[in-house]
Amino acid sequence: MAKVLVIGAGGVGSVAVHKMAMNSDIFTGIALASRTKSKCDAIAASVKERTGVTVDTYQIDADDVAATTALINEVKPVLVVNLALPYQDLNIMDACLAAGVNYMDTANYEPIDEAKFEYSWQWAYQDKFKAAGLMALLGSGFDPGVTSVFATWLRKHKLDTIRTLDILDCNGGDHGQHFATNFNPEINIREVTAPARHYLNGEWVETPALTIRQQFDFEEVGPKNMYLMYHEELESLAHHLPEIERIRFWMTFGDAYITHLTVLQNVGMTRIDPVIYEGKEIIPLQFLKAVLPEPASLGPTTKGKTNIGDIATGLKDGVEKTFYIYNICDHEDAYRETGNQAVSYTTGVPAMIGAAMMVQGVWTGEGVFNMEQFDPDPYMDMLNNHGLPWQVKELAGPLAF
Repeated sequence: MAKVLVIGAGGVGSVAVHKMAMNSDIFTGIALASRTKSKCDAIAASVKERTGVTVDTYQIDADDVAATTALINEVKPVLVVNLALPYQDLNIMDACLAAGVNYMDTANYEPIDEAKFEYSWQWAYQDKFKAAGLMALLGSGFDPGVTSVFATWLRKHKLDTIRTLDILDCNGGDHGQHFATNFNPEINIREVTAPARHYLNGEWVETPALTIRQQFDFEEVGPKNMYLMYHEELESLAHHLPEIERIRFWMTFGDAYITHLTVLQNVGMTRIDPVIYEGKEIIPLQFLKAVLPEPASLGPTTKGKTNIGDIATGLKDGVEKTFYIYNICDHEDAYRETGNQAVSYTTGVPAMIGAAMMVQGVWTGEGVFNMEQFDPDPYMDMLNNHGLPWQVKELAGPLAF
């Protein structure tokens, strides 16, 4: 039905390409490009062995708009799926505009020299994409992505209005390392160490990173400490569902992770400003990334499950109700299917589904869109059918905290 170009050959890119190959009736051609072509070749070999589908591979520096435009013109996809670094979002959007091709990503743009997470830069492309007759879909991962679709599904089927929304992200996996991140270390640590923010009655409330903690008992994982953080879907949900009074995002971290991170911060290893070392400029966080385990290498050793979902409280027929909608994903099952652990799987599968929504014409439009602007039902159906089944249950009341 359609040919797509995927940019980015990390764990998420690997999962997305594997799942696209498993749906060759939708994705009739797949091209994969990255700064390091050998990574693309390794993914292509795995895809060929597991599915029999051939993936074309290319080398590209996605910071180079002209080169990326030339590659898009060579491949001739109907959609570019950006699974590269968030710093590269705007350059890839520019290349899509130049080549006249639709765009999709899983994470919002952030400047490389500042840990600032907001949609303003990409929302500013609205008029450009609309004038070009093109569609850009932002944030089709799990969070952001599925968590926004969960909210709109609850808003459509279970609640007339949503008053409060909490997004809970739990990774109960154990990879056997003293300290490692389950996705790109540089992006992960920038995100975790940024000030926490939540939305309350039309205002943003900011608190120091990792200072507000609660415990929650996650099904099939158990009780875990979770910390209030900022995540970009809070901004888009507050914008597109302005009825919501409070939106919060929580993520679990073990005590050992917090201890290691605290030490790294205290000695300056999480800095994103350059320092001079032996006459050369280096960025400490990028050096730290180089010495930490590659997230894609954690698949064979990671055991346990993830549990990610939304808890929404609102009115139904004038009565206040609370619903919890969530997915549980097993690290070992994800690895058996795609050769990647569940954190990559839970982002890569939604990337494939978002791409499917676009290339099949299920979700259409001209301009820049977030996930919650579309009908959630077809996306939710594909989650159930492609490895991320969800469940919903009514709770006795809202969260006590």
